[in-house]
Amino acid sequence: MTGPGDCPAGVCVTCSDEAVPMTVLRLVEPDLAMAGTGGVAQEVSVALVDAAVGDTVLVHAKEAIAVIARGAGDEQA
Repeated sequence: MTGPGDCPAGVCVTCSDEAVPMTVLRLVEPDLAMAGTGGVAQEVSVALVDAAVGDTVLVHAKEAIAVIARGAGDEQA
C-alpha cells in the first residue's frame, strides 16, 4: 500500500471505514505516536510503518497503515 489512492473512493475495502491522514507530532514509544489532525491529537500505533515526526500517515482504527508524505522534524521521545 502506498497511499490513499490505493483504496477506491478513499475508504477501507475491508470494512468501508475511511482512513484519515494525520501528522505525527511526537513518538511516544517505538511503536506508538501522538498524531493530530484538525487540532485533535490522539495516540496511534505506528508499528506497521516507518514514520517519523512531521510525517503524514494514513490512520485507520488508530493504526497507521501508510506514510503518505514525509515531513521534517526533530524526534521527541
